[in-house]
Amino acid sequence: MSTPRIVVTGIGATSPIGGTAPESWSALLAGTSGARSLEHEWVEQYNLPVTFAAEALVRPETVLERPVAKRLDPSSQLAMVAAKEAWEDAGSPDIDPDRLGVDFATGIGGVWTLLDAWDTLREKGPRRVMPMTVPMLMPNAAAGNLSLHFNARAFARTVASACASSTESIVNAVQHIRDGLADVVIAGGTESAIHPITIASFASMQALSKRNDSPETASRPASIDRDGFVMGEGAGVLILETEEHAKARGAKIYASIVGGGVTADSYHITANDPEGHGAARAVHMALEMAGASVDDVTHINAHATSTPVGDPNEYKALRSVFGDRVDEIPVSATKASTGHLLGGTGALEAIFTVLALQNRVAPPTINLTEQDPEVPFALSGSPVELGAGDQLAISNSFGFGGHNAVVAIASV
Repeated sequence: MSTPRIVVTGIGATSPIGGTAPESWSALLAGTSGARSLEHEWVEQYNLPVTFAAEALVRPETVLERPVAKRLDPSSQLAMVAAKEAWEDAGSPDIDPDRLGVDFATGIGGVWTLLDAWDTLREKGPRRVMPMTVPMLMPNAAAGNLSLHFNARAFARTVASACASSTESIVNAVQHIRDGLADVVIAGGTESAIHPITIASFASMQALSKRNDSPETASRPASIDRDGFVMGEGAGVLILETEEHAKARGAKIYASIVGGGVTADSYHITANDPEGHGAARAVHMALEMAGASVDDVTHINAHATSTPVGDPNEYKALRSVFGDRVDEIPVSATKASTGHLLGGTGALEAIFTVLALQNRVAPPTINLTEQDPEVPFALSGSPVELGAGDQLAISNSFGFGGHNAVVAIASV
């Protein structure tokens, strides 16, 4: 039996640079930064050392109906906004509910609901804690609510592997369709964790940029003067199905998800393997599943968080896979524009990679001042034409806990 080809028929995103996938893509090509100073009283109240982040450009509660928004944590709100866009973009498939699945992800989950409820308990007592607190804060809330909204009964699964989460959910979705568990899958991830506790914690571990005087230039992957990542929030959703199923219903096809790899470093809870063995194995696994060689890859969306240690480690991992050719493959480091969406970042970057192949252009990497000689990726401050012919790209995600996830995407 031949392995079915899995295609993308719908995309949806809400990000720091756009309220929809097309808006986010246009802003990315234009070199827009989503990082801004935070205008919340709690920034001054807690004397936070980092006073900026990349918040979602369009607040989800302004898009969703009020009764819907009230029963969802912000992370689930963002997921719902992106999923509704993707579903409509896919033509709202007429699908047997038992053949529709959800593979979704988050790195942290409903942190706002959890900590708001804790404040309420301390200040007003247990009777004032909302009955919906647990259903709103649980990490699987986004998957569960998407399953309810779209009547998806095949499964509703959740991945929580830090910053690799939503790339892993896409890899899982491909496998679930190939295994015959569903005909259509809503795949992606979300995060809304720009909160005083997460900012304080990341800042304490020296992971965040502290360029408070210039937020828009703070995320600068591969630059020699990078000083940490920028917190972001948002969600990305892809509608996946077999090529045969998509063609039978006359759906448009953006690209094919042809491979995926998931590994673990077993090295350190927050630092990735400095030799990049786990990341390299994930790339090899994705290419092997795709039936492709390293010479077939024409574009890379790098994880590239703008941290002093993470960027050179990723380069080292990719060089072990591609050899000298890694310095010639057009690379995009899109977190320079969007910040780091944690559990939502892989899905958003998979969408950017899909659109890069569809439009034959690699997005620019902004804020690249002087490139670090230890990270000599082929980055450009302007869009780069990918040319005609077949295109194959990989999108990388690596997370705390030693999680590595890579997805391989092919043009159609």
